[in-house]
Amino acid sequence: MTDISEKLKKMIADQLGVDEESIVLSASFVDDLNVDASDLAELITALEQEFSTPKRKFEISDEDIEKIVTVQDLVDCLHDYGIEG
Repeated sequence: MTDISEKLKKMIADQLGVDEESIVLSASFVDDLNVDASDLAELITALEQEFSTPKRKFEISDEDIEKIVTVQDLVDCLHDYGIEG
């Protein structure tokens, strides 16, 4: 996993109470990790806070959030926004 993937794995485990061993790039948030929409929204909010800086507010668009199904989708989304770790 990349640096951002490892950071995400820890954040997902901490934020959502998911066992780190079950967090793999191909894992579906809903089907594999049993995360519901409100839990995913909380994770997105935590990520936006984590990666925002005083000079740049980081925000994932609703359109992009709808496309996030797996951990890899989230990694790809963050990369698309220029977040590398």
